[in-house]
Amino acid sequence: LHCHLKVTPIMRSFSLLQEAIVPYIPTLIGQLTHKLLLVSKNPSKPHFNHYLFESLCLSVRITCKANPATVGSFEEALFPVFTEILQNDVQEFLPYVFQVMSLLLEIHSNSIPSSYMALFPHLLQPVLWERTGNIPPLVRLLQAYLEKGGATIAASAEDKIPGLLGVFQKLIASKANDHQGFYLINSIVEHMPPESITQYRKQIFVLLFQRLQNSKTTKFIKSFLVFISLYCVKYGAIALQEIFDSIQPKMFGMVLEKIVIPEIQKVSGAVEKKICAVGITKILTECPSMMDTEYTKLWTPLLQALIGLFELPEDDSIPDDEHFIDIEDTPGYQTAFSQLAFAGKKEHDPIGDAVSNPRILLAQSLHKLSTACPGRVPSMLSTSLNAEALQYLQGYLQAASVQLV
Repeated sequence: LHCHLKVTPIMRSFSLLQEAIVPYIPTLIGQLTHKLLLVSKNPSKPHFNHYLFESLCLSVRITCKANPATVGSFEEALFPVFTEILQNDVQEFLPYVFQVMSLLLEIHSNSIPSSYMALFPHLLQPVLWERTGNIPPLVRLLQAYLEKGGATIAASAEDKIPGLLGVFQKLIASKANDHQGFYLINSIVEHMPPESITQYRKQIFVLLFQRLQNSKTTKFIKSFLVFISLYCVKYGAIALQEIFDSIQPKMFGMVLEKIVIPEIQKVSGAVEKKICAVGITKILTECPSMMDTEYTKLWTPLLQALIGLFELPEDDSIPDDEHFIDIEDTPGYQTAFSQLAFAGKKEHDPIGDAVSNPRILLAQSLHKLSTACPGRVPSMLSTSLNAEALQYLQGYLQAASVQLV
């Protein structure tokens, strides 16, 4: 009880005093780390444990905000304890350890210290992924690894890429955790050098199609749309079309017709909508087969769907048979995922400042396409785009100060 009473006031003091306690944090960290080592031998007080980790996170945030270089001294103090917790498989503490490690790793500028790389293989062990409570913080930690060290993983841990993709495969097979699988694969596509995953790309799409055939849920579709759009942004529209059609002839057209056009209105979240808008713009304007094959009939409906994504309210309807799918039977004892307030993660925009206004991008891209094939774009618009969508489009063209030829 004695130590239980002390850690909450420490956390409150940290929170209130912020920068004023920076000089004392090395001493405090020594004490907190010592406490952590003691309680990890017998983690019987969940509230105390939670606040202990919150205090660690808060110390990291306050100190590293004042001086990011101090992240190394935290790692020096904490890694030996974390390694012991991982080796002894202290289940109650693992979700916390993964969150603190993510917080530390995210502070690094774009490089990954060798101490993290030494732990990387352990994070892919199947036993860790069996426990529901580990999944959100572990996925976040792997995302931090990919963001800071995608090139390092490709160069020095190439043999671990199949393990990484094995985690993705396990997650997308689960209705409860499929979105976590997409977080992971999106980070792989965004941060791994393209050549390091070339040999696995087709298999990734095959796995996604298998899941689509077996159980197509709204949540899965939304994540799938963001993924294929991000893939298109990263590797180009031709690469997306080619990979679909390599799995099955005319598959690209089927995906556009049966999934993208009817379902794009369901995508939620500003960053997600932006990724989809940029991806669809590329399909419309940088994919020759959209202009010259049987896919051409989908060009205007796809443009109409994109304008709908910009202008219509989001479709948040969920089919009746999907309301209870988030609860899966998970056998045995599970540590619930305990989110640390002070380990929060900033939202990440993979497109960033490259595109500030997707409507302007659409207008500029259509203008460029129309100069490459004069007359085609205006005639496609006038025959089959509805009047309201056409009006919106004219507004985008005006705002971008461009015309179609």
